[in-house]
Amino acid sequence: MELPGFAVAVWMFICLYAPVVGYPNGKVREACTSMVPCHGGSPQLSPEHTITVNGTEFKPGDNIEVHLSGPDFEGFFIQARDAGHLDSPAVGSFVLADRRRSQLLTCGRTKNSAVSHTSKAKKKDIKVYWIAPGDAPKRVQFLATVVKKYRIFWVKIPGPVVSQPDVLSPTPPLHATSEVMSTSHPVSYISKPFSASGCGIMKFCIRNPTNCDPGSASCFFLSFQQEESSVFIEMSGPSEGYLAFAFSHDQWMGGDDAYLCVNEDHRVHVSTAHLKERSHPHLDSENALEDVLWRLADGILQCSFRRSIHLPAYKGRFNLDTSYYIFLADGEASEGGLVYKHRRQPLVTDGLYNVTGLPQDIGGSRAPQLIKAHGALMFVAWITTVSIGVIVARFFKPVWSHSFLLGKELWFQVHRMLMLTTVMLTSISFVLPFVYRGGWSQQAGFHPFLGCAVMALTIFQLLMAGFRPSRHAPRRQLFNWFHWSAGTTARILAVVTVFLGMDLPALDLPDPWDTYAMIGFVAWHVGTDVLLEIHSFCLVRKVEVIEDDRVQILQSLTSAEAEGHLFKRIVLTIYVCGNIVFLVAFLIAINQV
Repeated sequence: MELPGFAVAVWMFICLYAPVVGYPNGKVREACTSMVPCHGGSPQLSPEHTITVNGTEFKPGDNIEVHLSGPDFEGFFIQARDAGHLDSPAVGSFVLADRRRSQLLTCGRTKNSAVSHTSKAKKKDIKVYWIAPGDAPKRVQFLATVVKKYRIFWVKIPGPVVSQPDVLSPTPPLHATSEVMSTSHPVSYISKPFSASGCGIMKFCIRNPTNCDPGSASCFFLSFQQEESSVFIEMSGPSEGYLAFAFSHDQWMGGDDAYLCVNEDHRVHVSTAHLKERSHPHLDSENALEDVLWRLADGILQCSFRRSIHLPAYKGRFNLDTSYYIFLADGEASEGGLVYKHRRQPLVTDGLYNVTGLPQDIGGSRAPQLIKAHGALMFVAWITTVSIGVIVARFFKPVWSHSFLLGKELWFQVHRMLMLTTVMLTSISFVLPFVYRGGWSQQAGFHPFLGCAVMALTIFQLLMAGFRPSRHAPRRQLFNWFHWSAGTTARILAVVTVFLGMDLPALDLPDPWDTYAMIGFVAWHVGTDVLLEIHSFCLVRKVEVIEDDRVQILQSLTSAEAEGHLFKRIVLTIYVCGNIVFLVAFLIAINQV
């Protein structure tokens, strides 16, 4: 009778958890095509809300202010589409005016091609900016879905139609020649994405991910090309706020020569700055940058400029014929151009480089080497050694009870070796973040607190094992209970700590892959544990019928489990291989950040 109740509970959990029901946080990607919220019921027929724009014509790269207003509403979803084919994919990208009430979404292959709410708090109006792409159709119409209450909503409220003047055929894509595009933009506008064709040959390049195309929506790109006594610099990346790079004498922020490209009211402002420790950059009132160009389209921010190799008249500007560590960061900016702290670790080169020296094409890392080592050692300890050690101690005593190594039973020696390895790896890994930070981190949330708890339980387990009573001592049961309780608590806390640590800025493994992979590992371990428990239970219940007395005799645990030795060895082999697969996947991910 318990199973139906459990099934109902699982069914209710799935229904309540499913992201297509409600969307209170605005994550409505499932509705990208239909723009219909999965609230049940039918949409209202007569709209109460209106969409207005500040212009009726556009050219590629232009931004148009889009305003949605009306009686109080909780949710919304805005797109721009081809006016002649309203069922076609979203066109162009958006820029937010208020990040507290609105957020960008990616529909189809176009990044930031839709806007939705961030919460169900009531609102009367929303303002966003639409950026016209280079391949926009002649006529574009804005559409909005508005949710007044859960069951009261309007779908695809028609908005104004904007058009490109004097366009008889589709506009050439943004990678068309600069001659075609130059008549449509001011001199300060870049006509096409940067190229990496000369990287390592004619110019010094930094790319993340390694060897990525600067025109792609996920590529951070920085290049330096020497031209006589000056250097021409290009920088681009996916950002709605700002991109910045800095020259530094070390791998820490502070005392650095910085350059920022900031989205300021939908125009990119390029400036120099000085970084003082871990604080906001001090923007210079004037700079010596020349030939400043910029572009902001499809969620990609680009800027380029030229500066002299030597600038003795400008305080804080480094000479570019010297080797430095190079930082590359991105983050959010307010409408007035105020830059906020980057939400993730900046990309930092792994060594000192001279950008006017031999051209190179390099990558960088967003995670310091000590933090990478910290994560790698913790993964080895708590995914591999401790998990296998627990399985061996719990299920392999009968299997290896008659095998000995150095005078002790084999299962015990394997268990002890794996647990001592766990203690050693955890201890080394525990110290590394303190060495890197030079003390306690105030910005890591609960992760360091839980890490300290895991370390304390690990040491407690080691000390307790050193005073383990003999097998038949009166206190052995008490020891077994404490040993199991402390070990289980440490493993649970370690898993929680790993979950929290994977998304911290200093490491920031790929999301949501890291969460899914960790959930997969937990399921793999629990599944193996349950399988072996069921196997042991079945062996214990196995009976032998003695014909003479017609009595069923319960087999002993030892003899019953001995019959399943082969099965257990196969399961252990598969389990170890699976753990190694998870470990290698995490280590590869750590190496790539």
